[in-house]
Amino acid sequence: MQPASNRRSPWIPDVAAFVAVVTLFYCLFLFDGGQKLFRDSDTGWHIRAGERLIATRAMPRTDPFSFSRPGAPWFAWEWGADALMASAHRADGLRGVALLFSIVIAACSWLWFKLHWAVGGDFLLACAMAAPMLSTANLHWLARPHIFSWILVLAAMLFLERAATGVTWTHALVAFAGTALWANLHASFFLAPLLAILCALGSSPRRRAGYLAIAAFAALGSLANPYGWTLHTHVFAYVTNSALLDRIGEFQSFNFHADASGQILATLILGVAGAAIALVQGRRAHALICLLFSVLALRSARGLPLVALLALPLANGAFTAALAQSRGVVRRIAEYSGRLRDLDKANSGWIPVLAAMLLMAVLFSNQAEAGFPPDEFPVAASASIASLSPGARIFAPDKFGGYLIYRFDGARKVFFDGRSDFYGVDFMKRYIRIVEMRPASKTEPGWQHEFENWNFTHALVPVNWALGGALAAEGWRTLYRDDAAILLAK
Repeated sequence: MQPASNRRSPWIPDVAAFVAVVTLFYCLFLFDGGQKLFRDSDTGWHIRAGERLIATRAMPRTDPFSFSRPGAPWFAWEWGADALMASAHRADGLRGVALLFSIVIAACSWLWFKLHWAVGGDFLLACAMAAPMLSTANLHWLARPHIFSWILVLAAMLFLERAATGVTWTHALVAFAGTALWANLHASFFLAPLLAILCALGSSPRRRAGYLAIAAFAALGSLANPYGWTLHTHVFAYVTNSALLDRIGEFQSFNFHADASGQILATLILGVAGAAIALVQGRRAHALICLLFSVLALRSARGLPLVALLALPLANGAFTAALAQSRGVVRRIAEYSGRLRDLDKANSGWIPVLAAMLLMAVLFSNQAEAGFPPDEFPVAASASIASLSPGARIFAPDKFGGYLIYRFDGARKVFFDGRSDFYGVDFMKRYIRIVEMRPASKTEPGWQHEFENWNFTHALVPVNWALGGALAAEGWRTLYRDDAAILLAK
């Protein structure tokens, strides 16, 4: 039998490519990516911000979208992602945006398997971990810039693993360029130097200096953005503002009592177990990374996909090293898995993979409908909103704000949208006072007083909010009502 490396076939995909194709198909068609990727309305203002940036060829410096803080200083800290989203939208509307993010999600699956192989992971274990990885990551399958950060964090970890044998100037320049790109796509760019530092802490003295050099060049690369150092201070102020983050749902802990949370819980357990075994084996860097992201995921649901993407492959490496010391049936299974991995190495399969991805893209673009889910957003109500005067001051929750910015191309100003760093904690407190209809106290005015202070002429609220009934009781009249939203006039 010839060595597998001499018989590489472009017609048979390896498991990484196969799962990437399956992920793309699942995301586009079974997951219903044409709508579910838009279940967060922040997509709307990202697209419109990107369109303005492309049209003006200038960075936005002040708020163009709200009547509550018009002209206030604004950091478009994800401007690169905004521009990519706007370009995809120009090509094929929201279908183009959905296709862009679905392809990036599929690429994450491909890189995820590559990371398993880079750390010496077992073939069968990697395949078994694919299900909890996808089940955990799809919590945050959204057409938002953080998806770009997933592919970058996987690429960064792969890069650090391959740099373990020795750091050269090429590695330093790649770290600089990669983090520069990251800093203009998403605010999680600090993960690049952080991962390098964790690798340095867990490495031998001989390799530590190299990892620290990569961390230094990565940190320097992050300064290559339109805001310079100000971006770093802004991001730091945001992520350390507990008073603000405590009022944002996606930064809260995940509810492990929710339906279908078993796979997510399994992901966390595997991540923690991998950290413990890696520590015993002397893989201190892997242990630190698994432990850190597992702890972050327990504090914030936003960290769960990072556990699935980073901790699972590193845990596989630790499990595989432990299995190598086993005997009997377990040893024979491990050896069989190794032979499967050797066969997998013989396949590249780029021809059928590209053909399958192209076919899915064509089918999706020609047949699928894409848009914000009408049962979650005021899609039908927008016709009534369009008939209002341009100066109407509409109270609407942040969930609706991004959709309204998209629907009216930023021309109809909104009260609130998902840019929580822009609006700030004081604004959030006043907003929550209205939403929860809090009565007046010795230190705070009541919700009616807040409502009057903003001089709202209309209110657009989810149909199941008690606020709609309270406003009707105050004499506001209903202009439109459906199963998603109710529009009232003063």
